[in-house]
Amino acid sequence: MTPSRRTSFLAILLIAAIGASGCSTLSKINPFKGKDAKDVAEGERISIIPADQLLEPAAALKGVDFALPPATALADWPLPGGTPEQSVGHVDAGRNLSIAWRRGFGQGSKTSTHVMATPVVADGRVYVMDGQARVSARDARTGAEVWSTNLRPPGRRDRVAFGGGVAFSEGKLYVSSGYRLVAQLDAATGAVGWTTRTSEPIHAAPTVTAGRVIVNALDNTLLTFSTADGTPGWTYQALSESARILAASSPAVSGETVVASFGSGELIALRSGNGNDLWNEALSRASRTSALSEIRDIPGRPVIYQGDVFAVSHSGVFSATDLRTGQARWSLPVVGITTPAPAGDVVYVVSKAGEVICAARETGQIYWIRQLNPEDVKQKRGWFGIGKRKPRPLWTSPLLANDRLLIAGTTGELVSLNAKTGEIQRRINLGAPTLIGPIAAGDTVYVVTDNAQLIAIR
Repeated sequence: MTPSRRTSFLAILLIAAIGASGCSTLSKINPFKGKDAKDVAEGERISIIPADQLLEPAAALKGVDFALPPATALADWPLPGGTPEQSVGHVDAGRNLSIAWRRGFGQGSKTSTHVMATPVVADGRVYVMDGQARVSARDARTGAEVWSTNLRPPGRRDRVAFGGGVAFSEGKLYVSSGYRLVAQLDAATGAVGWTTRTSEPIHAAPTVTAGRVIVNALDNTLLTFSTADGTPGWTYQALSESARILAASSPAVSGETVVASFGSGELIALRSGNGNDLWNEALSRASRTSALSEIRDIPGRPVIYQGDVFAVSHSGVFSATDLRTGQARWSLPVVGITTPAPAGDVVYVVSKAGEVICAARETGQIYWIRQLNPEDVKQKRGWFGIGKRKPRPLWTSPLLANDRLLIAGTTGELVSLNAKTGEIQRRINLGAPTLIGPIAAGDTVYVVTDNAQLIAIR
């Protein structure tokens, strides 16, 4: 399999996996198999979006301007979503969109390994994790390696695993891994403080807040651990789901409320102190037309902004939900695997079909839609030019930086769009595909690619 075909296949693989239930489960992965929660019986889902709702710009918003907050520089990006709420608004970084440097940091994505961890930045260092759970610290200005720690267990049972991520808090780095573990490292040296084994793989990066490490395990269980010593705390079990996307999401936290999304399509708010549920919303459409649309997962991170929770599901619901009551404010028929980006009057989201959508944050009315993908063309292979079409590219979550939306993809590009109009301004060659959204700290935008390259853009 050529590198380009392998990358496209892995991208699809991340979207649709059936029955992955353990660390050594890559052989089982096959992408071709395939209101108020208190009023819903177990296993039952109620659609919150009409089957005939169309996705199109609102005529009433044609030519209407909207407000964005001023761009503000962030000193650090300590969590996968930037902040506990997973919302960073409008950042001041990467003004010239010029690649300053690129550095390799370990094992890239191959048949049995996948680079899936969003980098984090704190105290002048970028922390990354490669496809085999090797965590390293890099100088944020130069990319030079400061330290490297391998968290891959030595046993034969866990020879193959992937996923997880890193988060920084108070001088410590917290790591989750598909090798069934959560660990604490000293952020300055990489020394392991503690390691706690888990019964299921963890494909999501941790969220760290108020003395707790919170992670979403493969079996739709939310797990918590003490930051001090790794002692397990409360857990929450969502609905079981055999079909899900392998790239899981990190929970968002605001005050005493944790909001988590699951492979079952559930968006759930819990009390951070004890895990008691506050509300439950199922992001699912009534009309589904293919086997893949039956996958209800919410693999992108839920985002808390101005009292609302924004999330998008693979089964075709992009919604705004009141954080306090759990009532859906509006919803749109968007199939997505990314994290929404609310800022000012609007919220941006990228669909699985490659559409960038700018919607009014209060009403859900659409200002504009921009397609990132070129028209499908046949790829000539085999005899007499008979061959398959090129796989549709996949795109990452957007980053709003200096009045531009920055979105990377499996095409190996970073695309810059005008945040007000959606006009595509530039396409920057990254040299390798990625499914990890760009982040920003200081004056720099950082991108991690499938071949385990950390790229700094200024």
